[in-house]
Amino acid sequence: MAMREYCIVTDSTSDLPLEIINELGLIVIPLEFQLEGKVYQHYPDAREYGYHEFYERLRAGNLSTTSQINYTTYEAYFEPILKEGKDILYICFSSGLSGTYNASVLACNDLAERFPGSKVYSVDSRAASAGEGLLVYHAAQKKAQGMDIDTLKDWVTENRDHLCHWFTVDDLNHLKRGGRVTAVSAAVGTALGIKPVLHVDNDGHLIPMQKVRGRRKSLEAMVEQMVLTCTEPDGQTILIGHGDSPEDAAATAALVKEKFPTVARVVLTYIGPVIGAHSGPGTIALFFMGTHK
Repeated sequence: MAMREYCIVTDSTSDLPLEIINELGLIVIPLEFQLEGKVYQHYPDAREYGYHEFYERLRAGNLSTTSQINYTTYEAYFEPILKEGKDILYICFSSGLSGTYNASVLACNDLAERFPGSKVYSVDSRAASAGEGLLVYHAAQKKAQGMDIDTLKDWVTENRDHLCHWFTVDDLNHLKRGGRVTAVSAAVGTALGIKPVLHVDNDGHLIPMQKVRGRRKSLEAMVEQMVLTCTEPDGQTILIGHGDSPEDAAATAALVKEKFPTVARVVLTYIGPVIGAHSGPGTIALFFMGTHK
């Protein structure tokens, strides 16, 4: 019996650049963010609000809040795919950072009942930003190689804890607002030029790991983590996300290539408004496959 066709769907917190989304034929569901009293959808092509403009508003002192994807939106995106007779593998934003995954499971279960014989799977990436994106990227490669939906669902679940996320922020006050660091830590750290290096753990939560002085040292500290845990760098695609800080992203890419001359591809991408609302301008994040998160 021929294998049913299936689509890989993700959400816009995966922060994949448009060229990769098009290259892999992915469907991306936008999340919402609010800024200056208006609600916008975050599409990968930034059609409703430009990336640079968004970060400029944050730099000017504006606050942005975000909303999870609701049941109705999932229905609107998934139903047409199922009506075409295709199955769905949805790779979702970390349940450790949002309630989005819970809403997606409800929608998938209901739709599977309404479309008997269809497979509608939601997998918790336990990842964020281009860490989620890199997991989706690898999944799409496996699909292109002929992997069926059930095997791929298991592969994503088994490999999500090998998707390493390391990042550093330029301004501690955004993390303070999100409750990631205390007001005192933020004030002292800012005065001393302390740059925290954080990662996302196996439960998909943000965890501060190191404190270093100065921007360059924080970028080097992330690449050192890659030296410690990166598996089979030959041929790996590495993603570097940035909060409107392309020069520092390029500097990080140069450090990666210096340590790992055999990586196949280093892709720089914007950290979109939904993640950027919490991490702030100047955030730099490094994503790769490794022994453990």
